[in-house]
Amino acid sequence: MELFWRARRKGERLILSSGPGQEEEVGGVRETKTGFDAFAKTFGYDPGRAQKDIPSMNEAKSFVEAFRPWELFTDIEGLEPESEVRSED
Repeated sequence: MELFWRARRKGERLILSSGPGQEEEVGGVRETKTGFDAFAKTFGYDPGRAQKDIPSMNEAKSFVEAFRPWELFTDIEGLEPESEVRSED
C-alpha cells in the first residue's frame, strides 16, 4: 500500500495505491489566483473538509493530511504520505 502526492497541472493530488491500476484519490490541492484550495475526501457531505484561499501549498497539504482521508479506504496503521511528490503520469 502506497500513499503519495502526485503533481497535477495546477496542484497536487493525494493518492492511495494498492497496486498498478488500483488507485484512489483521497485528497487534493489546487492553485488559484487567491491562494490554494484544498479538500479531503469523505463519504457523505462535510463542508469542513474543504477550504479555499490557503496561503501556501504546504499549509494546504497539511490541511488535507490532518483529516487522514486514506483511513476511509484502509485500516493499515502508521500509513503516512511519502515526502517526495511524484510526477504526473
